[in-house]
Amino acid sequence: MKISIRRSRRAATAVALGSVLALTATACGDDGSGAGGDKGSEGSGKGKVLFWDNNGGVRTDIWKEIIADFEKANPDIDVEYVGIASTEYQSKVDTALQGGGLPDVGGVGAAMLAGFSAQGALDPLDDRLAKSSLNGKLNEDMVESLKAAGGRDDTLYSIPTSANNGVLYYRTDLFKGAGLEEPLTWEAFYKAAEKLTDAGKNEFGYTIRGGAGSIAQALDAMYGQSGITSFWDASGEKTTVNDPKNVAGLEKYAALFKKVTPAADLNNDFTKMVAQWDSGTIGMLNHNLGSYQDHVKALGVDKFRGIPQPMGSAGERVQVSNPVDGLGLFKSSKNKDAAWKFIEFASSHEENSKFNKSAGQVPANTDAAKDSWISEAEPTKLAAQALSDGSTSIVQLPYYLPDWNTISKADNEPNFQKVLLGDMSAKDFLDTMAEQLNAAQAEWKQQG
Repeated sequence: MKISIRRSRRAATAVALGSVLALTATACGDDGSGAGGDKGSEGSGKGKVLFWDNNGGVRTDIWKEIIADFEKANPDIDVEYVGIASTEYQSKVDTALQGGGLPDVGGVGAAMLAGFSAQGALDPLDDRLAKSSLNGKLNEDMVESLKAAGGRDDTLYSIPTSANNGVLYYRTDLFKGAGLEEPLTWEAFYKAAEKLTDAGKNEFGYTIRGGAGSIAQALDAMYGQSGITSFWDASGEKTTVNDPKNVAGLEKYAALFKKVTPAADLNNDFTKMVAQWDSGTIGMLNHNLGSYQDHVKALGVDKFRGIPQPMGSAGERVQVSNPVDGLGLFKSSKNKDAAWKFIEFASSHEENSKFNKSAGQVPANTDAAKDSWISEAEPTKLAAQALSDGSTSIVQLPYYLPDWNTISKADNEPNFQKVLLGDMSAKDFLDTMAEQLNAAQAEWKQQG
């Protein structure tokens, strides 16, 4: 399955992960001055490179391993690692954009790319890639996804490292003990969530994400149940998030809170949610490929499975796109030559494979995507099959909107908590979000 990117209308959309996960062999423009007017410089190709990890704590160990490999191969370059939690990364970069102190290299995924590139913070990478050993070795769909997310000028501002996908993890031992069938459909999902709950014994059917990162997960549940396959209506001007079918889906999903979930879920981000599931007796967890290795370490491979998102009653599966992650070169860097060497090395076959095996995600390097561990990681293999057999439709989230990350995080995560607590209706929540999205889309179109 593949969804084309319609550049004729400048409707920059994130790539369909169906083609990304098939694992085949295969902003606006700035004035060049960069953030704060600092164009940076190529440097000597030696010395210090400052690297900010956009998923610090979670990916710290594997990045330190890759850095050690790089410094061994490049003894005249020293990489200083700074791990920043994913929930704090955008604000950290935004603050540095205003006051200085940006790194040379940083994690720059599709969800935050438009905002950074619109401020002229990133160096274009097309020419560097064309002259690199990576040329022709990166998944083209991931490259196109990051180009689309970066703005209107079809410029590559981030080298893709990996793609992710939503996964429903479930405890096979608990399902077997309760005589439940696996949660392949939404009907089976809700049935299992209720049957596996015994709050008095601290046993719950599901854990819902109420803290940081909750919106994308809620959108996945909404669109998965409603069967709506486009984020915008036919005019391309009005979002479908507050469609009555989505409202109904969110109402049913939010009603799970405290009924079949722990009360602590209200403030849980993904790290707390994953740790809670790994150490407790909770039947199901929605996350993505990235937590697979955590579950293996905690539970072993016999007590859980990771399967694609549930299907609707007609056998169709709808899910929202998950952003491609990557590495960006900040324009203000005084050592761009050495910084690019690090990006190039981290994206090479061996290192990209090593990173994604640890993360449980899909490699951007096409040689790494052929490595044997891919077929051994069941959730990755099943996601690839589901997204290539025609059964799955992808709702493309508008990563190209500079305001997307703010709308989908800071502006609405507190409101989603109100929905879970019953202090705000699902309709009011989605109507508010829709108003913000429609305004952002109108502004983006006017600027075009």
